[in-house]
Amino acid sequence: MIDTAFGHRFRRPELLREALTHRSAVPRNPSRAAKIRSNERLEFVGDRVLGLLVAEWLAERFPDEAEGLLARRHADLVAEPQLAAIGARLGVSDMLIVAPNEARAGVGRGAAVVADAVEAVLGAVYQDGGLEAARLMVRTAWGEAVDAQENPPKHPKSDLKEWLEARGVALPQFMEMSRTGPAHAFEFTVTVTAMGRTGTGVASTKQMAERDAAADLLRQLQT
Repeated sequence: MIDTAFGHRFRRPELLREALTHRSAVPRNPSRAAKIRSNERLEFVGDRVLGLLVAEWLAERFPDEAEGLLARRHADLVAEPQLAAIGARLGVSDMLIVAPNEARAGVGRGAAVVADAVEAVLGAVYQDGGLEAARLMVRTAWGEAVDAQENPPKHPKSDLKEWLEARGVALPQFMEMSRTGPAHAFEFTVTVTAMGRTGTGVASTKQMAERDAAADLLRQLQT
């Protein structure tokens, strides 16, 4: 099941194991750790591969759409919430190799951890099977998300920036006010200030909190 869950049968299954190994599962003993690597390096590769393949796909699918609108689609498709949702559909949490104490704390089900693992798996698919194998995984796993984008998604941060720029106003300033809860389930509170007003956002990731803060401020400025 693990070999085919991502639309690719691995010739080097050790790559998939590495992609699914959370850093907490890497032994602290240097001699043992050398034999077991976390998925961080593959995540780095997968992030770049994903960006390329999604850009390629969007340019192909929407040949007449302006760059700015394509960028909005792209940002949504490679964002952590989207990756976490795709990881949930693929059952990534159940496959992750996490230290027992971290597993009991729910680390393997955190959105950031699952999203990172999805990118790592894509990096492993790319290293094992090349760009075509990675393209197949992306177009299969992200197909539902791309189909759901009837129109370019709205991005409150971009909308706020454009609204302020059109009025010759300085760019907004975002500030993280607090980060509470366990490491695998942080709650971020972010504020953004412009034109003497402040918007606030609270969410499970800093990115989402910034988005909600921008939406809050834009609503205030437009009323």
